[in-house]
Amino acid sequence: MDLFLLARPAHWIKNVLVVPIALVDLEVWSWPALERVAWSIVAFILAAAVVYLVNDVVDRRLDRLHSGKSRRPIAAGRLSVTALVLYGAVLTGGLGLLFAFAPHGSSWPILGYLGLNLVYTAGLKHVPLIEMGAISGGFVLRVVQGYLATGVAASSWMLIAVFSGSLLLILGKRRYELVEVGVEHRPSLRGYSVEFLNHLLLLASVLCLAATLTYLATEAPIAPYRQEVLLISLPFVLYTLFRYLQVVLVLKEGGDPVRLLLRDRALIVSIGSWVCAIGALVLVIKVPSINAIRLP
Repeated sequence: MDLFLLARPAHWIKNVLVVPIALVDLEVWSWPALERVAWSIVAFILAAAVVYLVNDVVDRRLDRLHSGKSRRPIAAGRLSVTALVLYGAVLTGGLGLLFAFAPHGSSWPILGYLGLNLVYTAGLKHVPLIEMGAISGGFVLRVVQGYLATGVAASSWMLIAVFSGSLLLILGKRRYELVEVGVEHRPSLRGYSVEFLNHLLLLASVLCLAATLTYLATEAPIAPYRQEVLLISLPFVLYTLFRYLQVVLVLKEGGDPVRLLLRDRALIVSIGSWVCAIGALVLVIKVPSINAIRLP
């Protein structure tokens, strides 16, 4: 069980949600494309598991200073060196087999993700501001892999929206850690203050809002109904951002972004309603039989 927990299964949702973003364009849906996207999700799960293993080994002493992270298998000393070596070999071998049987030729974002996180673990994580950008870059690489899997050109505004959105979540996490936990377990926190992070949260929120709406207005596969999509999306996007800022700044939460997104009912309802509303509109646009229906 401890070896399974090292892979942080609760965080697999990151790959399940982020990699398939390219599938918002219904025209790219096909069995080969879905197969390639599924392969990319599994590959990123294994790659992330390797990263978590290396990170937990390197940070085991700092993790023991954190009330939550001290219960992780490595920080708690529940796993032997032999078990960790064998586990790492299995993960690396599994990832190698995936690459050997890759359903498409270009998988550089996964290798880029591994390289970026090795540099991050080696020392980049201790550099204020840069460390948050590196984590957000990992999410952008997931999206790029999804676009490569579907064979369509990546949307620049979508990538900016994903980068700023993930940065917003990381800022909330850093603020929570600074206020509730302290700087001992994460040296980079010494480069922040609560007031500074509050300003960065607002800047990231504005960038995320602007990038999302610009994507819908320019590059999203929703022509010629962009105006309708923008009008539908604006209240949902605004409420989602406002609710997240409320949770971080007023309710003093946000220490675990994954847990927050999966358990905060207001966020779940807002995001789910937005997806359903846009999905219904896209179906009306893309499916001729539905689009042809006229009420008497």
